[in-house]
Amino acid sequence: MEYFIYFIVTILMLLSFIGCVLPAIPGPPLAFIGYLLLLLTPAGTGLSTGAIILFGVLTLLTIVVDFVIPALGVKFFGGTKWGKWGCFIGSIAGLLFMPWGLIIGPFLGAFIGELLGNNTTNAALMSGIGSLLGFLFVTVFKIGVTVALIYSSFAAIFSCLNPFQ
Repeated sequence: MEYFIYFIVTILMLLSFIGCVLPAIPGPPLAFIGYLLLLLTPAGTGLSTGAIILFGVLTLLTIVVDFVIPALGVKFFGGTKWGKWGCFIGSIAGLLFMPWGLIIGPFLGAFIGELLGNNTTNAALMSGIGSLLGFLFVTVFKIGVTVALIYSSFAAIFSCLNPFQ
């Protein structure tokens, strides 16, 4: 049974890494679920409570920052509340046009929001660039958390299966 769980964990880890760049798949949450599944196996004895809590918090943080950071990027690049709301609405609308919608949606939302708020085209463009850079930052963060979960999971599996110990 434990080998079946290891197989499921491996599938979840592969999907989670793909999910970091393909927005339709929730990358870090899948990796964390795989990590938690290891608790049902002998490999789970090597997982510390502190690591489980840390990875849980980081996974929740990836979900939150996925929506918050692009809007903060808008603000950092001089955008107004129009741009922040446009970025948020564009992020939601982008879900309908995956995978490119999640990249272009916040950018266009911030851009259009700033234009609706009577800003110049240049200011609107800067706001859109801020949302795009925020999205890129979030993607790098999600990849980092997912890689850490994958590494920790496979280290636990292989340390348990190591016949030379």
